Amino acid sequence: MRILVLHSRYSSAQTSGENRVVEDERQLLAQAGHEVRTWTPTPSDLQGVGAVRLATRAIWSRNAVQVVRELVRNQRSEIVHCHNLFPLLSPAVISAASAEGAAVVMTLHNYRLLCLPATFLREGRTCEDCLGHLPWRGVVHGCYRDSRPGSGVLASSLGLHRAFRTFARVKLYLAVGRFVREKYVQAGFPEDRVAVKPSFVGAAPRRQGPGDYFLFLGRLSREKGLGTLLAAWSRSHQQLVVAGDGPERALLRNAPSTVDYRGALPTAEIPTVLSRARALLLPSLSYEGAPRAVLEAYASGVPVLASGLGGLPEMIEDGSSGILVRPGDVADWVAAVERLMEDTEAERMGERAWRLWWERYSPERGLENLEGAYRIALGRAPKSADSVGI
Repeated sequence: MRILVLHSRYSSAQTSGENRVVEDERQLLAQAGHEVRTWTPTPSDLQGVGAVRLATRAIWSRNAVQVVRELVRNQRSEIVHCHNLFPLLSPAVISAASAEGAAVVMTLHNYRLLCLPATFLREGRTCEDCLGHLPWRGVVHGCYRDSRPGSGVLASSLGLHRAFRTFARVKLYLAVGRFVREKYVQAGFPEDRVAVKPSFVGAAPRRQGPGDYFLFLGRLSREKGLGTLLAAWSRSHQQLVVAGDGPERALLRNAPSTVDYRGALPTAEIPTVLSRARALLLPSLSYEGAPRAVLEAYASGVPVLASGLGGLPEMIEDGSSGILVRPGDVADWVAAVERLMEDTEAERMGERAWRLWWERYSPERGLENLEGAYRIALGRAPKSADSVGI
């Protein structure tokens, strides 16, 4: 197949799971013999561009439309696979690709088309005020990066393209998990065009034994729940490794001595750090979709302790490949950590975690899911139920 991949890259290239998913899929498809071209502009490409021009591009990027039309024509693309559209592409590229005759597929990594911050979280609490509506409430609250002007730009783009029915030109939406799919369907997206397609990760060094420490790996922001974890660790004597960076890094200044902060790790170091972990910890306070970190932990044979919120319960078999914990419940986190201090429990759950990676999230399964989705979008295969994956 001739495939064009479009993705407005996030600036945090090393820590963005979405950036890595896009590159992994490109490599997987190319290795399978498909003709794959990518256009993945990054904000650094537009140094010197004023705020007004950048905002205009987020609403309707004439430059992106022209580039996409040329790319589709030159490659004679059959599939155009969209990922993140903001701020450098804009939803206008969907119409451009469709007008050139390509079948447009779009991965729903998060809730960006429904909620301005893409998290359904406001002031530390779940908020669905904009679900199924134009997100003007999010503008009032300045939900996108705590900025009313920025929120207004994003809301304008979403509102304009809903009015123009741009999103109706997408042949197939690929939600990263069932929970994500349910939210989009609840918001009014047609059920028959939103399927579930899990991400995948490659093989990794597999843990030997029960592991040495607990690991928090990700962005240090409020919705990730680092504060809950540190409160739990004030009652725990186990070692915790924190790897990542973000606005809540200051919380680590008063962390217990058992907390080892290592900053943001290069991508190449993550498998080694994971392979020595007793468990990966995800104390999220918002609706996670399908975090890549869970798949990476499973590939290393490492169980996951996570909030029972959003898409995490569908990824983690409670008591089998990890433990689901009540969001924000410090005592529950302490109990889960103590349970994993039993070596036999840590090894048993690690074995099941690795098995789930092999069955659901390996590159072999990833290729099967991608090719199946493209065949559906091209009308070469029937769509069964709500899923092209698990």
